[in-house]
Amino acid sequence: MFKWFRLIIITTTVFCLFGGSLTLGAKKKPQQPDKFPPNPLEITTPDPLLPRSPDKQPLNVLEKRRLEAALDKLNQEAAVKLRAGDKVGAFDIWNRELRLRRHLGTLVEITALSRVGAIAYNENNRQQVIYITQRLQKIQQPIKSQTQPDLEILQALGQAYQQVRSPEFALTAYEQILVTVRRRKDTAKEVETLTTIGELHLSWFDYPKAAATYEELLVLANSDNNINSQIIYLQKLASIYTQAKEFSKSIQAKNQLVEIYRQNNNLALIPGLKLAIASEYESLTKENPDLIQEAFKNYQESYTTAWQLEQYARAGDALRKLIALYRAAGQIEDALQTSQTLIQTEQLAANFYGLMNAYDQIGQIYVERKEYAKALNAFQQGLKFAQQLKHDENYFNQQIKKISELMAT
Repeated sequence: MFKWFRLIIITTTVFCLFGGSLTLGAKKKPQQPDKFPPNPLEITTPDPLLPRSPDKQPLNVLEKRRLEAALDKLNQEAAVKLRAGDKVGAFDIWNRELRLRRHLGTLVEITALSRVGAIAYNENNRQQVIYITQRLQKIQQPIKSQTQPDLEILQALGQAYQQVRSPEFALTAYEQILVTVRRRKDTAKEVETLTTIGELHLSWFDYPKAAATYEELLVLANSDNNINSQIIYLQKLASIYTQAKEFSKSIQAKNQLVEIYRQNNNLALIPGLKLAIASEYESLTKENPDLIQEAFKNYQESYTTAWQLEQYARAGDALRKLIALYRAAGQIEDALQTSQTLIQTEQLAANFYGLMNAYDQIGQIYVERKEYAKALNAFQQGLKFAQQLKHDENYFNQQIKKISELMAT
């Protein structure tokens, strides 16, 4: 009896093992889960907040008002959950809200997508940003082929793309706006759109496209003889070309600014511009040494104009640059003469630190020329200011000691 019972157990176990395996083997292999989950903004499941399917019969005004009030509450609930640290719950609610916002109109939906997109980006919710970007693209797709698109919707799309940091998609919206406003000969809107496009290119460090856009704006400003706009666009171009290290173009823009400032008797800004122009010419001398004269000329003009305007600190900046350039070119006498002018300028500016450094530079030049008595005098003068500033006193004492020893030998 026991043997028979044992045989039944063994047979049953074998059947379960192999029979089960055969049964499982007969089934299809389970499908792999989707690598990318479906966009929750595209779910079409009926929602309790909708009285019926809007596809069959659009909502009336009263129903839209009720829905809008309910969606505003959902937005508030999501914000509360986010503040409580429940990010998943918050975005689940926001996604429901966004799905339903489309029944209130395209512009309303885009505005809501923009709002939630900004939150998603700030919360570093990359997947949610992707969902919103995909939905914006779906809305934009049919608009691309329209010859008379709704500019308000395109503007909203561009702003929404900026909220989710998608400049390439934002640009497609603004470029379509640009084509449309040009067709309508709406110059004011053209300027506004080009400005937005230029700023978008700049925000992503696309200097060539940013420069091309501001060049277009400058043409428009010139045609209207709009001096204020000319100044703004030239300043932008000068900055862009400097950052892109296109110094020749930067110099051209800055020189145009200098002329405008002179014509309008706005001289105060010229010394700084001339200083920048000189510095850029100095950079260009690496490829074209002949441009060194342009660097000298602009440093001198910067100093002269600054002196006349009593901008002594700016004048000192120009003189220091000139001295360095003279020394590099081996024009030591010119460097010394300019250093004496620098002393006078720093005195007028009451710049003790500048005076200390100026005497240090003079002392170094005299040491190079082995004129130790003059070098000693310069370092002693420098020490006086170092003592007042309580800065670099040891340095000047060491220099004085070295020169004294050289003079004693």
